[in-house]
Amino acid sequence: MTTISLDGHTLTPSEVMRIATGDAVVEVSKDALARVESARSVVERILSNDDTVYGINTGFGALVHQRISPDDLTQLQINLIRSHATAIGELMSKESVRAMMAVRINSLAKGNSGVHPDVLTQIVNFLNFDITPAIPRIGSLGASGDLAPLSHMAMALIGEGEVLTSDGLTEPAKNQLRHHGLIPLELRAKDGLSLINGTSQMCSFLTLSEQRLSNLIIYADMVLCTSIEARQASVTPADERVHKARPHQGQLAVSQRIRTLLANSPIMASHADCDQVQDAYSFRCAPQVHGAVYERYSALQNTLNIELNSATDNPLVFPDHANPGPHEVVSQGNFHGEVLALTADSMSAAVFELASISERRIDQMLDPARSGMPAFLAKDSGLESGLMIVQYVAGASLSELHGHAAPRSIFSTSTSAGQEDHVSMGATATWNLFQATSRLAEVLACELVVACEALELNPIEPSPYVSALKQRVRTIVQPLSGDRSTSSDLIAVASELLDSKWLARIEAEVGRLNR
Repeated sequence: MTTISLDGHTLTPSEVMRIATGDAVVEVSKDALARVESARSVVERILSNDDTVYGINTGFGALVHQRISPDDLTQLQINLIRSHATAIGELMSKESVRAMMAVRINSLAKGNSGVHPDVLTQIVNFLNFDITPAIPRIGSLGASGDLAPLSHMAMALIGEGEVLTSDGLTEPAKNQLRHHGLIPLELRAKDGLSLINGTSQMCSFLTLSEQRLSNLIIYADMVLCTSIEARQASVTPADERVHKARPHQGQLAVSQRIRTLLANSPIMASHADCDQVQDAYSFRCAPQVHGAVYERYSALQNTLNIELNSATDNPLVFPDHANPGPHEVVSQGNFHGEVLALTADSMSAAVFELASISERRIDQMLDPARSGMPAFLAKDSGLESGLMIVQYVAGASLSELHGHAAPRSIFSTSTSAGQEDHVSMGATATWNLFQATSRLAEVLACELVVACEALELNPIEPSPYVSALKQRVRTIVQPLSGDRSTSSDLIAVASELLDSKWLARIEAEVGRLNR
């Protein structure tokens, strides 16, 4: 199995996903461990000098001015974990917890947290022995880090929490520790605070969303082109000259993909000289709309790549062994998730737009007055309803997406006796985006099923890419021979669109698409 070395600087979303799905084991790089030990020596020196420093030997939040005696520092960290492990709601999925743990290790490995190396070793062991803490999802405000969810992770590390079992239930963490020959983590000064004070849950949900969107963004263009072929719309709006005249990067990339996807299409060639002047906006303006969404996705990728390799707890340690002093420990706000919250909210709005234009193309194909095809693509219109209700389903999913498009970051609440008086709601925003990706897949699945059925009415073969996609659809969705339930068909196609298998096979057969 592949080993991913966490060094605080080079972790990628795809690597997080490999760890999350159990397809890789992890280690901490030697360079990272040296930085961790260097920062820890600063903490130890502060303790030996009996200096007063927040997060090391004081209370937390509004209790910042409470000095803690050296004899109570371990208990302080344990109390912090126990008191903050108050999350509620459904349990996070195994993948999202493992992703969160990988992100937390990498942040601590940056060498600015001052934790003892044993902290990293314990999380590494949990990942490599497949021990997954049971963590209720709701509790983070996206500032002061993801305190409540990460506290449940920390509880398991010290042998007091619960972990997931193979059958989806839970059991005491101490059972799994004993089974694998591990001992509970001993929390030293600052260890508990650094474990829970960071953006790891936000990063987990954002990473899972980014990986889904990496497929859905490309599938959306492929589904669009399937509908263009089915509707016999024009490829002219994707003309390279058009988009060079308005050179937004997303628009340029999407128009190039459309040209590639529809290249060598007998259907496009068959109506090259038809008298249809302009298609509806859902076809003609697709490069502009899909392109704008792609730009939001690119911005999300950039933000996520930075955040995955950032130190996000408080205070941070910047060792200066040649000139030791108070300046080595800095209280600051890197735990605040505003950048992630705004990124997720922006992407959720973009996802709605991508689904909205998809639903409009469904309407174009099912309306006989505009498509020239049988009403709702039924074999015997009137007696049969064909795919009429597929549009209804798309509309219902789109309605839920409309709710997801409402920003979560615009709400804040003051906590901790006014000390923490502005929060990002980043965990809520990133979770909201993850849910939105499922609804997007459903709308695109509706469009794809409709477009493939419409293609059955044309004896001419579509482009190689569209043909390959249609072949995949036909492995799970048969053409209509009369009215039937299409519920399972739509669910199956949506599931495939959340995955990369179809896309990988199509690109292997026909050629890789530009990204």
